[in-house]
Amino acid sequence: MQFALPPRKSPHELPGHHSTRLPLYRRKQLKTVAVIGISIFAFLYILSHIFSSSSDSLSASAGTAGVVIVTVLDRQSFSEGYISKIIANREDYAKRHGYTNFFASVSDYKEAVGDAPKSWALVPTMRHALATYPKAKYFFHMSPHALIMNPTTSLTSHILDQKRLESLMMKDASIVPPNGIIKTFPHLKEQNTDLVITQDSEGLRSTSFILKNREFARFFLDLWFDPLFRSYNFVKAETHALDHILQWHPTVLARMALIPQRTLNAYSKDSSGASPNGTYRDGDLIISFPACDKAGTRDCQEFHTYYEQWLKKVKGS
Repeated sequence: MQFALPPRKSPHELPGHHSTRLPLYRRKQLKTVAVIGISIFAFLYILSHIFSSSSDSLSASAGTAGVVIVTVLDRQSFSEGYISKIIANREDYAKRHGYTNFFASVSDYKEAVGDAPKSWALVPTMRHALATYPKAKYFFHMSPHALIMNPTTSLTSHILDQKRLESLMMKDASIVPPNGIIKTFPHLKEQNTDLVITQDSEGLRSTSFILKNREFARFFLDLWFDPLFRSYNFVKAETHALDHILQWHPTVLARMALIPQRTLNAYSKDSSGASPNGTYRDGDLIISFPACDKAGTRDCQEFHTYYEQWLKKVKGS
């Protein structure tokens, strides 16, 4: 008769048969070794989790509220006094709201930019910031010719909150004002947007914008920094390249939220080119000085005037 499985050995040893069981002391040794091995494994497992969680918390703290403020400084053209004021303005705001600053220099990306205008450095700077803080949720590029004037208002509540952004989005609005043919999508939802930007009276402004840290961000920055765009002689370099991308690439346009200028990029009263209702008013989050880019930071008195106003607000808050 055949068995489907081998028959079990009898639990009783027959006389004269050699026992295959290990001696008692040997089994005790193996048990001790097994217990020690399991204990060591458990200790290492717990230790690895402690260190990994510690590492995760450090990465998260690099953008506690998920926002990294990116500023590109031209250290060869800007005075030390101007740079110190820009840094102080950003650091105060970041400290108040748990954000992180990422300061870079135009010269850091000279090789990448090549023969294109140095203003193109903002694109590889954003890519660098994304790589440095991969767990941050938002990256806010802010012009070096701008100041945060309302230190107590967080970027999160002011723009990034879902309902707030939904209320700000300019739908069915011309990319090139006032009557450009290409317009923003009328049914765009907050959860589908990755790029938040403003425009002045002439078109989109790349000086201040917000980018969500998702797959689209890398695709968008790589597309924007394409050598073909950098080699093309756009009058306003990367800004006009962005205009072109959003008018000819609906996949990018479908991810963009256009918001009113004063919300993120209000112009000072002495700066030309503001959109209707785009000039700074007291209480606005940010003031920009586009004229400073032309006049040079050493001659941009308006910037220093508003910086003194900001200092008074900081001391009083």
